[in-house]
Formats: sequence, structure tokens, C-alpha cells
Amino acid sequence: MSGLLALLDDVAGIAKVAAASVDDVVGQAAKAGAKAAGAVIDDAAVTPKYVQGFAPARELPIVGKIALGSIRSKLLILLPAALLLTSFAPWLIVPLLMLGGSYLCFEGAEKVYHLFRPHAPHADGTPRGPVNPQHLERQKVAGAIKTDFILSAEIMTIALAALPDEGQSIWIIAAVLAVVAIGITVAVYGSVALIVKADDVGLWLAREGSVGLTRALGRGVVIIMPGFLKLLLIIGTAAMIWVGGSIVVHGLKDLGWSVAYDWIHHQAVAAAQAAGTAQGFVEWFVTAFFDGVVGLVYGLALIPVVTWIIDPLIHAVTGNKAEAH
Repeated sequence: MSGLLALLDDVAGIAKVAAASVDDVVGQAAKAGAKAAGAVIDDAAVTPKYVQGFAPARELPIVGKIALGSIRSKLLILLPAALLLTSFAPWLIVPLLMLGGSYLCFEGAEKVYHLFRPHAPHADGTPRGPVNPQHLERQKVAGAIKTDFILSAEIMTIALAALPDEGQSIWIIAAVLAVVAIGITVAVYGSVALIVKADDVGLWLAREGSVGLTRALGRGVVIIMPGFLKLLLIIGTAAMIWVGGSIVVHGLKDLGWSVAYDWIHHQAVAAAQAAGTAQGFVEWFVTAFFDGVVGLVYGLALIPVVTWIIDPLIHAVTGNKAEAH
């Protein structure tokens, strides 16, 4: 009997340790996932365009295929790569994070730039004449997964960099990254599914609603969705620039050049002290503002570099014209 009680006590101890580990994984995953907000919002804002032009019945299957490709990329490619970095080349994490931050700054700044200097009309590569819907769908899904891979790589790198530096088991790191990968994918593509079907739901309510209020709600959904999508794109662009700028500023500090970080921190603290109230929010807002300014200026500076140097190099190496941004 005493042996059984001792065994039960050991099992209870193991269960407590396991529960603590689960809490630790979930807590770290939530913090790490929050750091990737810019890439996540932009992903949710951009993905709906890949289902434009398809029959409503194909919209959710297409979103599902993109989501499946995204989770495969995160779990089968990016997660193992992150673990290898942690184990054998942790010094590469900051440079890779800054590379991803540069990508976010460039993408966000280019969107701002093209608000004032729209693309010149050009051939969009869409096949003329009869198109095989299945072939077009495969092309769209493949293109979306390719774009998602870049953003997923940035998300996973941000999540990895957000984890504590010391005392982390490789299994805890793997579990945290897996939770981040699955949670973000579900959140992004669940939101995308709701967005792409919102107008269909609105139309159905407007036509089939049994009472006037329901029909009015449906018409309201149809009316607001175009504006909502534009607002989502604006928020996504701003978040990309802010997060990208923050990554670059903190990366430079970690590499030994802290001038920008120190100046922004000094301005934020001074503004918070001057405000007197809500000092935490004021300090965060001022920091985010100047991080965004850095991200926008840096991103605008990258546009000619990408246009005249990087894109031609990609074309020379691959033989294919780089995809227009």
C-alpha cells in the first residue's frame, strides 16, 4: 500500500511539472506571438486577394489549401531551421531578424510610396483567352503559399528572438514555436475565412432575413466590407513599418550601435514624464511612433536598392523576372 501511495505521489509530482511546463509554453507562446503582430496583420490583410475572381464555393477550399501550406512550412521547414539556429548558430538570429525587419520596412514603405506614385499600367501576366479554373487555382494557391513562407519565416524568427536566452530546453523551445505556428495560422486564416465570406453572409441576410432588422444588418455588412478591407490594409501597412523599424533599431543596439535606440528611449521617457498621466502608454506610443518613422525612412531608402540591384540579381540568377511588389 505504501508503495502504491509513493507511486501516486510521484505521478502527482510529474503531473505538476508537466502542468507548469504547459503553462510556461503557453505563456511564452503568447508573448512571442504578440511580437509578430505586424507580419500577422499584413498576412490577414493581403491573403483575401488570392480568392478574388473565383466562384464563392471555391473561396473557403482555397483558403484551406493556403492555410495547410502555411502550417506545413512552419512546422516542417521553419521550426527545424529555428532549432538548428538555436543549437549551432545563435549568433545568426539577430542578423536574420534584421533581414526580416528590413523586408517588413521595405514592403510597408513601398505600399506608402505607391499611394503617391501608383504603378504604371503594365501587363499583369494574366493569361488571355480560356483559362482552366483548376490550373488557375493551383497557381494562386502556390503564389499565396510562397508569399506566406516569407512572412512565416519572419514570424518564426521574431518568436524565436522573443524567447529567454538562458535555461531553455530545446523541447520547450520547439513546443513554444509549434504553439506559435499553429495559433497564428489558425488566427490568420480563420480571420481570412470570415472576411472573404462576410459579403456572402451579408447578401444572404439581406435577401433571406425574416425581419427588417436582419435584412438591414445584411445590407450594412455588404456596404462596410470594402471600407473595412481598406482599413485593414492601412493597419497592416502601419504595423509592418512599426514592427520592422522596431526590429531594426533593437537589432542595431544588439550589434553594438545603440544611438538610435538610446535617442528614441530618451524621447519616450521625456514625453512620459511631461505627460504626467498614463506614462506607460505615452512612453510606448512615442517609442512606436519613432520606430515607425525609422522603419518608413529605412524602407523608402531600400526601394531603389531592391528595384535596381536586388531584383535584377534575382532575374539574372533565376532567369525569371522578380515578382512585382
